[in-house]
Amino acid sequence: MRDPLALALDRMETPVGELLAVTDAAGCLRAVDWTDFEPRMLRLLRLHYGEGGFRLSPAPAPATVRAALRAYFEGALDAIDGLAVATGGTAFQRRVWDELRRIPCGTTISYRELAGRIGRPAAVRAVGLANGANPVGVVVPCHRVIGANGSLTGYGGGIGRKRWLLAHERVAGLQPVTGGLFDRS
Repeated sequence: MRDPLALALDRMETPVGELLAVTDAAGCLRAVDWTDFEPRMLRLLRLHYGEGGFRLSPAPAPATVRAALRAYFEGALDAIDGLAVATGGTAFQRRVWDELRRIPCGTTISYRELAGRIGRPAAVRAVGLANGANPVGVVVPCHRVIGANGSLTGYGGGIGRKRWLLAHERVAGLQPVTGGLFDRS
């Protein structure tokens, strides 16, 4: 039997709530989520690495990870682009997540367009499910995917946070949400 994967859990304050950053011994991000969705993050980790397949301990993320995340939230939007990510998931999910990182900051695409970009134009629903199972939100920018009609469809951190992230990245027509309006839609 293999030893469980040793993972460190760091907590960082951001303008839209406390962010959880899970890293491995090599400094790769394994998960990023919000404190109010910590149970979901733990469930995704179990799905990706198996029950008992990881050990999570409170510890600071590497200084480079902390600095990049802090810089992103302070306005250096490209600061997170080079962060190393290592995820579990299926080959299909990882393909979707890889393509998410190719969506330029400040732009959005539809689920249909994302499906087309990975060469699976009929897999819109599967792409949506893979997007929703993304364990490394913000860095793997699933918030940049919107409905075909331009609507802000579901986001694991809540529509309020999705709106804030897109406005932070200066997507046209969106205004930041303030005042604790981070709903779970």
